[in-house]
Amino acid sequence: MSSAATGNTQSGGNPSYDAQQPSLEQADPEMYEIMQREQTRQFKGLELIASENFTSRAVLECLGSVFTNKYSEGLPGKRYYGGNEFIDAMEELCIKRARAAYKLDAEKWMVNVQPYSGSTANFAVYTALLQPHDRVMGLDLPSGGHLTHGYYTAKKKISATSIFFESFPYHVDSKTGYVDYDELERNAKVYRPKMIICGASAYPREWDYKRLRKICDDVGAYLFCDMAHFSGLVATGILSSPFDYADVVTTTTHKSLRGPRAGLIFARKELEERINFAVFPSLQGGPHNATIAAVAVQLREVATPAFASYSRQVVSNSQRLASALMARGYKLATDGTDNHLILWDLRPLKLTGNKFEYLCDEVSITLNKNSIHGDTSALTPGGVRIGTPALTSRGMKEEDFDKVAEFLHRAVQIGVAIQKQLSEEAAAAAASAASSNPDAPAPAAPRKAPIVTLVAFKQAVHSNQEIQALKKDVEKFATTFMMPGFDVTKLKYKE
Repeated sequence: MSSAATGNTQSGGNPSYDAQQPSLEQADPEMYEIMQREQTRQFKGLELIASENFTSRAVLECLGSVFTNKYSEGLPGKRYYGGNEFIDAMEELCIKRARAAYKLDAEKWMVNVQPYSGSTANFAVYTALLQPHDRVMGLDLPSGGHLTHGYYTAKKKISATSIFFESFPYHVDSKTGYVDYDELERNAKVYRPKMIICGASAYPREWDYKRLRKICDDVGAYLFCDMAHFSGLVATGILSSPFDYADVVTTTTHKSLRGPRAGLIFARKELEERINFAVFPSLQGGPHNATIAAVAVQLREVATPAFASYSRQVVSNSQRLASALMARGYKLATDGTDNHLILWDLRPLKLTGNKFEYLCDEVSITLNKNSIHGDTSALTPGGVRIGTPALTSRGMKEEDFDKVAEFLHRAVQIGVAIQKQLSEEAAAAAASAASSNPDAPAPAAPRKAPIVTLVAFKQAVHSNQEIQALKKDVEKFATTFMMPGFDVTKLKYKE
């Protein structure tokens, strides 16, 4: 066998790094191709999904590091495996930086940095502080809430939170779009929940933590804030902090924090043992050490003036985009935004969010369909959610978001025209069918407008000549901006 194959060719026959180990391109060309195409997609497109961001090269290096190799069940100094002295140092550094990011006193606040995601962090909180069938109240999903805050429908319990606990939602006001704290207070006094959850995945305004704290005190409930979406804006002081009022706070680390995909739990010190036990051994096994290291690296960046400037720009860009769309006559939930996202109500245009999401994908704009208060389906909702963190990470400023607004305007006008044409064609077909059968009984009620299916809409998008022109313009614009994390001059696929 060749010396290169054994890896024992250095002087003295000692084991050494095998310089002949294949690269990803050599070891798995199929996966390498997929990765290269995804890099090109990110570079050429406009990423407007509010929960996504572009992280740094340093974070990506941690994610592909030797920390991946180590098992470390337990907490620093209390592991079930040996060989964890450097893992302990890494995790302790992450905990220290997490507290520092939010200016928390170590005597008053504990931090667990091991959750695999925001959803698992949330369920660890429930596991720690609630008994099965205890009552919780969270913002309803069509009002902008998150699945893990207890969502269910009339026919099915969707979230594990609603399966294992009793959930009763609160809502935004149907006219203003703001959280209806009066409704929440009235219902909480009747329902008497053990926990009230604040924070959301599609709510463009600040939270009244002081009011929430009073409601919780009145009914004897924990106040739990899930700040996953806006935690970067809290860390930099752009938004108010929940830590002055909440008992427990969770966050993801990849949205406005711009780190890897993971979760964090902060809790009052007296809850430390219960929170830690819920994370491990109750719910998780070994921590993902490479991810925790990457979180620590990003938390160091969060403490810098540059990141504070970035956070201010995120909100400024979001407000500029909101103003630009409203100036064109479009309806936004709450008529604006305080944070990194806007919620665009497409119902006045008679266009569903899933259709507009698909059309935007076809022109290299990525956003997501989203429920608007009053919607009954999350799959065919009445709006889309748009966020500015990712494009701000690429260096875009207010004037660039004027251009983004123009692209969105062009896209929605194409969608409206397609929808109208298909509706007219369907109505004509229905009328023709009715006239061909004069003996058929007259309908008891006026016929509803024919439904334009997503399949028909997609087919029309593919044959629309304006789509390719818009895509070309979007990609020409997008590729003038830098890309964090990787060198765009080395892209395999530039076209």
